[in-house]
Amino acid sequence: MARKRREYSARERRELWERWKRGESISDIGRALDRAPGTIHCTIRQSGGVAPAERRRSPLALTLPEREEISRGVAAGDSARRIAARLGRSPSTVARELDRHGGRGSYRAADADRRAWERTRRPQRSKLARNPALRDLVAAKLEEDWSPAQIAGWLRIEFPQDQTMRVSHETIYLTLFVQARGALKRELVAHLRRSRSIRRPRARHGNRGQGQIVDAVSIRERPAEAADRAIPGHWEGDLLAGAANSHVATLVERYSRFLLLVAVAGKDTRSVTSALSSQIRLLPQQLRASLTWDRGMEMAEHARFTVATDIRVYFCDPQSPWQRGSNENTNGLLRQYLPKGTDLSKLTQPQLDAIAAKLNTRPRETLGFKTPAATLEAALR
Repeated sequence: MARKRREYSARERRELWERWKRGESISDIGRALDRAPGTIHCTIRQSGGVAPAERRRSPLALTLPEREEISRGVAAGDSARRIAARLGRSPSTVARELDRHGGRGSYRAADADRRAWERTRRPQRSKLARNPALRDLVAAKLEEDWSPAQIAGWLRIEFPQDQTMRVSHETIYLTLFVQARGALKRELVAHLRRSRSIRRPRARHGNRGQGQIVDAVSIRERPAEAADRAIPGHWEGDLLAGAANSHVATLVERYSRFLLLVAVAGKDTRSVTSALSSQIRLLPQQLRASLTWDRGMEMAEHARFTVATDIRVYFCDPQSPWQRGSNENTNGLLRQYLPKGTDLSKLTQPQLDAIAAKLNTRPRETLGFKTPAATLEAALR
């Protein structure tokens, strides 16, 4: 005999979404609510991983006590105008209420209230479904690998006076993840930074162990102009790991978030510092101020790098990736083009330059939705 489906109570549904927003796993939520993980996943996926807004009655809608007053008035033979006067409502409101729910001969307050509540559950068309021009523009930008936040910010700048050409990033996400909204094709999810079918809360990640670097200069000694992003030329760097022990060096300019990708032959310090030196020497002197790195041993020969490039290297505190936050964030963006499991050794420098160009010409929220390329160019004029 099939097991009868148990509906969520209001308390259970509230707890489910509270736990999900705290970052708990689907399995943990299932154990807490005594539900199968598959059931939890289906519930979350129905709304794209975003907690649905709590249902509330409109302040303009008739309440159950008002409907009971209408029922008593009908039983007493009162006219719609007289009932409306007692309620402080328009006579047409009372007349429509009676017409919707069986007329004077069949009107029942409780049934009418229940049907009215159920009728409010009908799906509403999203803004993107109602506005084809906006929908097509959003879809085109998603195909160019722009994030929903970048698209929303760009629309505010591009159409400052046209409210019909505005949409929030949450609406874009929901329209992608909740296909019942029927505006954006599901295939566009593949262009998101993380190609998931639902939105997940942010999760913390641990750091790898760090070695000891001789004569490492602490980030605390870095010039103030680098810390406050006052002028361009200060960089953050790291290695992005791929399959088969392959790596790519990433350099992010702190002022503009401009990205350089550098092909490296290996993770050893000689390979990394040599490749970085060759790339850095192509930059104008104005952009060669400092480099901030974590404590990975790939920069053990930092003194040799400084001699070759005239750039001083500063090292983060152990277990402190937030001290090079621009680089960490950009590495996350790069995973859209270089997903985990990619053999990075097969990528040529021109291919890496093309990927960097994609990110450098995408608007960034932290830059007021300007691009890193435009920001850096303006600073160098």
